[in-house]
Amino acid sequence: MLNVKDVSGYISFDEAECRAVGKSRAGEYTAAKPYPSIVIDDFLPIGLLRQVHAGYPSSAERGFFNNDQERLKYQYSPDESSSPVVRNLLAELNGRAFIGFLEELTGIKGLVGDPYFHGGGLHETKRGGHLGVHADFNVHPDIKLQRRLNLLVYLNDDWSPDYKGELELWDTRMKACQVSVAPIMGRAVVFATDLDSYHGQPDPVDCPPDRSRRSIATYYYTAIADGYNSVSHKTTNFRARPGTADVPVANPQRDNPFKDWVPPKLYRYAKQLASRR
Repeated sequence: MLNVKDVSGYISFDEAECRAVGKSRAGEYTAAKPYPSIVIDDFLPIGLLRQVHAGYPSSAERGFFNNDQERLKYQYSPDESSSPVVRNLLAELNGRAFIGFLEELTGIKGLVGDPYFHGGGLHETKRGGHLGVHADFNVHPDIKLQRRLNLLVYLNDDWSPDYKGELELWDTRMKACQVSVAPIMGRAVVFATDLDSYHGQPDPVDCPPDRSRRSIATYYYTAIADGYNSVSHKTTNFRARPGTADVPVANPQRDNPFKDWVPPKLYRYAKQLASRR
């Protein structure tokens, strides 16, 4: 889908090609349900992605998420890998050429990559692991920008349906899964990250013990027109699927719901008045 070129050993995208490809798929992205999204097979050269797979850091003696909402899930930043290919590709996915693809695809201008890879980078889920259905945090804690898009690129050769591990996109009322995506090698998913963009990998991975579910995850942001303090800051919001034993987690940082329905300046003024009482 997207080609890479080798410039004296450094792999890079061509901006004109990226923008043309993004523009050609924009209608598909915009029209998707339950919210803007797209699934693209053969997104990047398979040989390149196999090098990324081989460049994963060791998970030995490393902490991982292990609770009711996230189990046996590991994440690694690019600088934890000794592979120059891993570092090169992750840097390019934050670069201007690739962001041009995303801007044309989604119609969102002024996108910014995340040099900190907060929550992103390389992901790995071991046998028995899962990630509950959730909506993502909406503001980056370091660069103070609003989260707009997720990109996932899967790295799993010969992934049998029996291994499970599908990404699920749920409707905004959490009534039903509307899209199920098998995590096969070279498949990419781009989707909007709003407060009701519910998604996850809720069914435990059932791959052989010597395998795991691997993916690249990068997130993209835009500036907040009225400033960092003008939006409610939400942490990851896990939701329970109907008829399951899923354990939801209410947002512990949720402000008074009144904040979501009034202009930011009025809300701040009301808080100032309350603090003087």
